[in-house]
Amino acid sequence: MHRHARQIVRQLPVLLTAIVAIQAVAAQSPTRAPDLALVGGTLNDGNGGTPVSNSVVLVAGGRITAVGTVGHLAIPAGATVIRTTGMTILPGLFESHAHLMLAGHGNYAHWDNAYPSRLAKDVIPVTARQSLMHGVTSVRDLGGPLEPLIAAKRAVERGELVGATIYTSGPFLQHAPYPGTEAFRWGVNGVADARAKVTTLANAGVSVIKLIDQDEMTMEEVRAIVDEAHKRKLPVVAHAHRPEEIRRGLAADVDDFEHTGLATSPEYPADIMDALRARTAQGNRPPLYWTPTIDVHTNYATRRDHSAYVNDPGWYEGLPADIAADIRHSLQRLDTLTYYRYVPNRRSTLAAKFRQLRESGVRLLIGTDAGVPANFHGYATPEEMVTWVRTYGMDPMETIRAATYWPALSLGVLDTVGTVEQGKVADIIAVRGNPLVDITVMRRVTLVLKGGTRVK
Repeated sequence: MHRHARQIVRQLPVLLTAIVAIQAVAAQSPTRAPDLALVGGTLNDGNGGTPVSNSVVLVAGGRITAVGTVGHLAIPAGATVIRTTGMTILPGLFESHAHLMLAGHGNYAHWDNAYPSRLAKDVIPVTARQSLMHGVTSVRDLGGPLEPLIAAKRAVERGELVGATIYTSGPFLQHAPYPGTEAFRWGVNGVADARAKVTTLANAGVSVIKLIDQDEMTMEEVRAIVDEAHKRKLPVVAHAHRPEEIRRGLAADVDDFEHTGLATSPEYPADIMDALRARTAQGNRPPLYWTPTIDVHTNYATRRDHSAYVNDPGWYEGLPADIAADIRHSLQRLDTLTYYRYVPNRRSTLAAKFRQLRESGVRLLIGTDAGVPANFHGYATPEEMVTWVRTYGMDPMETIRAATYWPALSLGVLDTVGTVEQGKVADIIAVRGNPLVDITVMRRVTLVLKGGTRVK
């Protein structure tokens, strides 16, 4: 046998092994999302214009390739057709204030002691998936342990975890962590430390910085956090529970305030309203955002008095049985929970504060504090939308945009998601009916596409 032929024969087992290995890797690689055509529905694309009847949305390779109407946009041969007649097509929803490390348990101290080692495997992947199944394709997580949140974020991005896209702040930044919360609350001690902690978070891959209790920091520390975050193109969101938190946040130029706040005070002080109006009048600057998280307080009594609410098995889907049982047991008497102690007295103040925020010119975002006691992921987001419209008189179109267009803009990702337009990632949902006429249809999401893949 020729010398070269003998060498090939001797190497044949090695070559075959290599081919098998390559085939195995290829088999494990994520497959291209199938080509889809959503045909016949009414398209509300998130830009605020008139919805388009008899729409066609084409999807290939995980992105939207064309948007048109029946009879004017041809459907490619081989595409899977999804009939959406009678439905409204919308961008996937953003939840702008969630805590994926929480799953609705009624006792923070118990939860923080019992489950840190199980967050990465048994909690965060589940809450991210629960969100997605309700049409929430993107979650802004505002406070939790850095490593498991970043790991989940990357797993979603790689397609290894079926869940909402995660934009996380990682740990809260505050003057000093509350006892027992050091894993997800980082204390700040001086200007240099403030900048160093923002740098650590930025290098880890967070999307936003979360600032709380800033009225307990020095003003120099607050400014250092905001300045360092902005240098790294990261927005800063800040608590608005107390008047001085708002004043300091405005002075330091934070990008977004969280919660309706101010306990049982009937309204925001006049100097704060003047400062908000002065800031929002600067049309050459990005919007000032505010996420009121108002439904959890508005409808507390309804959930408290509805005996079947906390026992709904849907809230616990995907959680290990022991965790689900623990959460359910912790919620049997909502009226005894510390979290809700002052809520009944706050209820009557909410309408005036919501009106003040609208009139100030801030750009409101849909966020719910999902994960806090009895406020479940996915479910909470459409409930917030319903409450805005039905209780506080918000325009339905602006409510939808507060859960799609504006949060994408606030995070700097509007070129990728937030509307249904050619070239964008195919994060798309459909509901049966017209949310501009009846916002409650947002509670029943029929179709969810995540990156062009049909997950519901």
